[in-house]
Amino acid sequence: MDLSSVSFFTRGPDTPDDALLPTDLARSSWSTGQVHGVAVSGALARAAEQALAALGRDDLRPARHSVDLFRPAAMKPFHLTTEVVREGPRICLVDVTLRQDGERVARASVLFLAVAAAASGRTWSPEDRTAHQPPPLDVAPPTDQPRVPFVHSDAGWSQRFGDHQNASRKTSWNSAVPVVAGETLTPFQAVAATADGASLVTNWGSDGVQHINTDITLALARLPHGVEVGLVTLDRVEHDGIAVGTAAVFDREGPIGEVVMTSIVNARRSIDFNRIEYDDDGTRHES
Repeated sequence: MDLSSVSFFTRGPDTPDDALLPTDLARSSWSTGQVHGVAVSGALARAAEQALAALGRDDLRPARHSVDLFRPAAMKPFHLTTEVVREGPRICLVDVTLRQDGERVARASVLFLAVAAAASGRTWSPEDRTAHQPPPLDVAPPTDQPRVPFVHSDAGWSQRFGDHQNASRKTSWNSAVPVVAGETLTPFQAVAATADGASLVTNWGSDGVQHINTDITLALARLPHGVEVGLVTLDRVEHDGIAVGTAAVFDREGPIGEVVMTSIVNARRSIDFNRIEYDDDGTRHES
C-alpha cells in the first residue's frame, strides 16, 4: 500500500489565501461533514510552529499546547492566523485561530520554553510506569509511516478496534499522519495531533465512544523521538454527562508528558467500533 500521499490536508495553486484543504482522512467519525480533532489539533500546532520559526527562535521547544474546540470544524478550507502574545529570552507564547466562512471555529495557545539544565533537588515521581509501554517490536515494528493505531485493553494488543469495546483501561500506539501533503511531519505536529486521541482512550467503553471532547491540553517535558506516540489512560471522572480524562503520553524511550481534556456526553451519536475498521490509508469500513 502506497502511503506517500496520505495526509490530513492539501495545498495547491487553487487553494484560496494559502488555506488548508481537508482530505477524506480528516473526516470525523461523528459526522461525514466534519473534521476530527486530530487533524484540527495538528493544523493548529503546525501554524504555531511556523510562527516560532519565523522569529528565528530555534532555542525554544513546545511545552504546552492548549486547544479549544468550540465549533465543529467543517470539511471546508481552513484559514489559520497566528499572534505572538509574548516573546522573551526563555519564553514565547503563540495564539492560533482557525476560521471557516469568516467564523472562529477553534483556537490554540502554544507555549514554547527554553531548555535548561535539570534542577539539583530530588522530587517525587511515580515509580511504576509499566503501563507506559508500546506494543512488542514483533507486533509493531518501528516506523515513520502512517498506520492504523494499535490498541491495548484486557483483550491485549491489536489493530481490530472491535476487540477493545469493553470497560477496561485503554492504551493506544500511534504512528502519526502528516498534517499537510508534501511536508515532513515534525515531532511536535505528531504529538499535538495524536493528543486528541486521549478522548478515545479515556472515553471508550463497553458501548463505544459516547463523549466528544471540547478541548485538549497537552503538556510536554520533551518532544517524542520520531512520530510514534503512545497514550495510556491515567484517570477519568464523570458527573452529569461531563467527563474529565487524563492520559500519559510516551514514546519508545519513556514518558514525555500528559493530556487532560473535558468531554460532554453525545450518546445519541455514539461511535460503535464493533462496526468500524480502518486501513492504513484511512479507508473506513462499516459493517
